[in-house]
Amino acid sequence: MSLTVSPELLDKAHQGPISDADFIACIRESLPYAWSVVNEVAEGAKASPTGTDANEVPPPGEAERGQLLRLLASDAMRAAVERHFGMRLAFQNCHKVAFFAPGTEDAYAEFVTPRAQLLNQSPELVDC
Repeated sequence: MSLTVSPELLDKAHQGPISDADFIACIRESLPYAWSVVNEVAEGAKASPTGTDANEVPPPGEAERGQLLRLLASDAMRAAVERHFGMRLAFQNCHKVAFFAPGTEDAYAEFVTPRAQLLNQSPELVDC
């Protein structure tokens, strides 16, 4: 299961759309490692003169890797996280998550190229 959903939030979802704030709170509580990674990268991008930042540190274990993959594999979660931080999110492997602030479209376009994906590979990441 990707998220741990409270009965109250599930009731809200049965009644209709839920707010991004409620969804983000659910993501943050359900996937604390993944949230800490995207939050740190978002803060780094905001502070960077280039408007971008990327996580380069592999998760400490399989549980944490699973959290990150669940967050990044869900279109709904990725979109909510992007709206929350006001930036574009990109993902290259089991841990390389990057944020791109508005105005950094060229950097984003380069990050998501096949070339960048291939250059980011290494033998120790084969099973990630």
